[in-house]
Order: sequence, then structure tokens, then C-alpha cells
Amino acid sequence: MKIVTAAEMREIDRLTAEQYGIPSLTLMENAGTAVADFARKHFDFASVCVVSGKGNNGGDGFVVAHKLQEAGKQVSVLVLAVGPQELRGDAAEMFKRLSLQPLWISEEADFQKADVQQALRADLIVDAILGTGFAPPIKGIAEKAVQAINGAHGVVVSIDLPSGVDADGNEPPENRATFVHSDAIVSFTAPKPALLFGNLTEGPIGIASIGSPEKLISATSSLHEDVLTSADFKGFSIPRSRDAHKGDFGHVLVIGGSVGKSGAAVMAGISALRAGAGLVTVACPKSVQPIIAASVPELMTEPLPETSEGTISLLALAGREQLIKGKSVVVIGPGISRNSETAEFVRDLVSVCSVSMVIDADGLNAFEGRAEEIRPDEAVDPFAMRVLTPHPGEMSRLAGISTGWVQRNRVATAMKVAIETKACVVLKGHNTVIANPEGHVWINTTGNPGMAKGGSGDVLSGVIAGILAQAPTSQEMSAWQAEWEGETELGELPIPGLYRWISKHDTEAASIRELAAQYRQTHEPKLLAQISSKMQERTKQAILLLSSLHVGKAVYLHGLAGDLARDLYGEESMIATDIINCLGEAFAVCEQEAHSRFQYIQR
Repeated sequence: MKIVTAAEMREIDRLTAEQYGIPSLTLMENAGTAVADFARKHFDFASVCVVSGKGNNGGDGFVVAHKLQEAGKQVSVLVLAVGPQELRGDAAEMFKRLSLQPLWISEEADFQKADVQQALRADLIVDAILGTGFAPPIKGIAEKAVQAINGAHGVVVSIDLPSGVDADGNEPPENRATFVHSDAIVSFTAPKPALLFGNLTEGPIGIASIGSPEKLISATSSLHEDVLTSADFKGFSIPRSRDAHKGDFGHVLVIGGSVGKSGAAVMAGISALRAGAGLVTVACPKSVQPIIAASVPELMTEPLPETSEGTISLLALAGREQLIKGKSVVVIGPGISRNSETAEFVRDLVSVCSVSMVIDADGLNAFEGRAEEIRPDEAVDPFAMRVLTPHPGEMSRLAGISTGWVQRNRVATAMKVAIETKACVVLKGHNTVIANPEGHVWINTTGNPGMAKGGSGDVLSGVIAGILAQAPTSQEMSAWQAEWEGETELGELPIPGLYRWISKHDTEAASIRELAAQYRQTHEPKLLAQISSKMQERTKQAILLLSSLHVGKAVYLHGLAGDLARDLYGEESMIATDIINCLGEAFAVCEQEAHSRFQYIQR
């Protein structure tokens, strides 16, 4: 889901009406209805007080009041205006549809009136004062209204974002800032930066679609950041056929473990299975192999030569080809230790591994001060993706910068390392950042502080590998013959099937079509070669993008399973294996929410 600024949101609303014929009043009706439905879904209440401003946010509030009154709730409406003559645009039109008399508030003393005080004692208060067009600081009667809401005892639902907050803010509001302290927020069409980075509420934040087309949102957004949702997860899920077998879902190889750290490799392995991989083998030091084999019967094991410290020896490289043969994805690092010989084994294997890899924990520490060595050799399949999963400390060592700098510049740091290493970077933490070498960034909103326990990262590595193992191979995607609606403008040129599918929405497609038109007239071989080169490059980029989206899907699933574990055991008591045990329910929640009218960026 795209992230948009306040100005872009206004442009999307305008173009939705002008280009797609959806009236702004319809958008407002849909928005208010969504808020009413959201409130009823999340809260139990009998009385409602809607506090409305003069603009469109207030108009949304009038719709909420109307819908909740129809639902049998006791509704009061406070309007921050002298009278209806001060209402603007669509808000004035929606006000005419109200079937109750509002209470008008034009000065601070009005808040002391008995009927206003009574209204503010409602079970639910709807904050409909200010929307995305507001720029702090809040002043005048609106500031007094915010203070009154914050002093009330009912639960507070804010429309679009809490009144008093800058929609484009990338940090939490200042300590002295005046804004509504919401218990829940309902926004529309696409999330704004403040909803992701502002820490605005402990409660749910839902995004409701109200009619703007997805392609318009994508075309308007200038931010190179998306937020992951259940809809994105479902969009890249692959249904299983009735006659499927275990070989259809990939074979994950986990290379890790050492004396005293066998559990990390076990958790990565079982997580890959829980995420859907058909087979998992754990390759570990030979003295550790019996422990891992006895831990989980579903895991296959492979003993490797070991050092005197009980870690994987450099001698294990001799059998690397046989070890990797038939594997879909390799996880390297969980519990592998920081032994210098083992670190050399990691670096050598990463440089030549011909399949996609997830590099975690001490697998990352092996590249401290030498991150450029993560790039695979030229002979390695260019579609063999490297996925790095550092926590801030590991990122600090990998990038040679302080942990504080990493935390203050999470998106920039992840992007920089992704480009330098040609890897997909998963920078763990609150709002985990996923960045790929092409400059795409996704923000994950699932997960919680209870996951700050040993083993959670090992589980994540396994989930990523399990999801990647089930994805179509690059060869399958390149050769895919997608269905094409109508005739392609590229005529009979030999084009990859995947490109035929993506070209309808590819910004590069127009220039390729223009070259194709020239070729059909001239039949110049150089033009054909140029077209072919462009299409192959775009196809490669599309395949890498899809692989990155599968990584994002895994991060989202892992965090959601952590949220479910928190709900069962609490943040203090949950442990990493609880996350594994909740993966099945996380799949089910994603399936359910994918068809919901609300996409959650916070639960």
C-alpha cells in the first residue's frame, strides 16, 4: 500500500472526481460510513459525541453521526462554528442531511454549558475537527476542543488522523504539542507518514478504501516507501493444487548451530516448515547433529566437519556442491558462532552459492568491515537473491556506523546497504524496514516489543526462507506465458511472458512500444536488439521486485504471529517458539483481513 503526503491525498481526491466521475460527496459518504463501521467493530458503546470542524473532516463526522443514529445509538454533535453559514463545501451539504440538532461552539465559554458537558460524557467521542490539510500548531477554539476531548472519559476515534497532528510528520509530536489522544484512528485511501512514524495511538489504525482507484494512488505518490498490509500478503499468495506434493514447495537448507547454540538452527528450520516449505535440512557441526535430529522429527539433518570449538569448519566447503544441490533457499547464520574459521567458511560459501540466501546473526557478523563481499561472484545466477536480516547492532557492525545513527536513519541506512551489497535488506526493529537494491522500500507495521527475545530473529530467517522456497523460480517467471488482454502493441516480437503481463503498468513500456513501432517500419536489427535488451532488463527488475515482495510478506507474517502470541501470553511472557506456534493463525488472519474493508497498519 502506497504512503502519500497530505498534498498528494488532496490531489487523489480531486482526480478521483474529475477523471473517474466519483463525486466528492460519495467519497465523504463512504468515509463516514467506514468510520461508523470501524467504531462498532472495535468498541462497545451506547452514546456518541461527534466533535466536528467546519471543513471536510467535519463533514465526515456528520456522516458518522447520521449512520450511528440509524444504528440506534444516542448521538450528540458539537460543531465548532457560530452556525451553518460557516460550514464549507461538502460539509455544508452533509450537514443538511442530519436529523438532529447540533450544539454550536464558537467560544471557549460554550464548553462549560450543561448540554455540551453532558454530550462530552458519551461512551464514544468521534474526533472530526481537523484533517490532512492542517499544519500545526493548533489554535483558537479547535485547541480548546482538543483539550476537552482529552479530558473526557469516553474512548476516542479520530477521523483520518488525530486533530492537531501534521499528516506529513515523520516523528512523534513534540511533548508540549496539543493534539487529540486517540484510542483508534480511521484513515482513508492510503496511509500518511504521521500514521506510521508518529506513535499517535496504542489502539488500532485502519485504512479504508473509499473509491479512489489503486492505479491513481500509485501514480500520484512520490514517496519511495510502501506499507505492508494483509492485502499485499494475499496478493502474493500461491494457492496449492489438490495433487501437490512436498517437492512443489521447495527445499530449505539451514546452515548453522554450534555447541551450546543448536536451538537457533532448530527454530529457523521449524519456522521454514511452518511457513510452508516442503522440506527442510539443517546442516550443522557433527557433534550437534544428534541434538538437532532429536529436537524436531520433521527436520532432516546433515553433519558437517567441525572446529575444536564445536563450530562449522572450513573443511565443510569441500562438500558444498552436494550440500546445496536440490535446495531452493539457504539460511546461513543462526547459532553459527563468531569463530574466525567459521566466519571464513560463511564468506566463501556466500560468494559462490548459486541459490537465494538468507544471511542472519553471526552469518552477518562474518562480514563485519567487509560488507562488499556479500555480493555474489559474477558467475552466480543474478536472480539468486541475498537477504540480510540485521538488527540495529548487526547493521552497525556491517555498515561501520554507530547503532544510534542506524536508528535515527533507518530507511536511509537500509537503502544504502541494499544498494552497496545488491541484497534485500531487512532492518529489524519497530517498523521493520525492507529495502531492495532497486530502491524500493517497504515499512512493516506488525510486531511488538514482546518479540525482543532471543530466537525471534532465527524464526524470522526461517519464515523468509520458507516463503521464498515456495515462490516460482526466476526461470519459471521468465518463461511464464501470461494471458494478454487484447493485442500487444509490440506485435510479434519475441518478448518474455512476464514482461507481457507487467507492461500495462510499466512506466518504461511506452518507450519500448515506441521503439517497436519504429522497428516494424524499418526492421533494423539494432532496434530489435535495443528492444530486447530493455525488455530483459525490465523483466529482471520485475522478478527481483516480486522476490522482494515475498520477503516483505514473510516479515509481515512473522510480526503478525508475534502479535497473536502477545495476545495469548503477554509481551513479558511470550517467547520465540510461541511465534512459531502462532504462524498458522497468522495465515488465517491474513486471509480474513485481505477481504475486509479495513487494512490495518496497527492493531
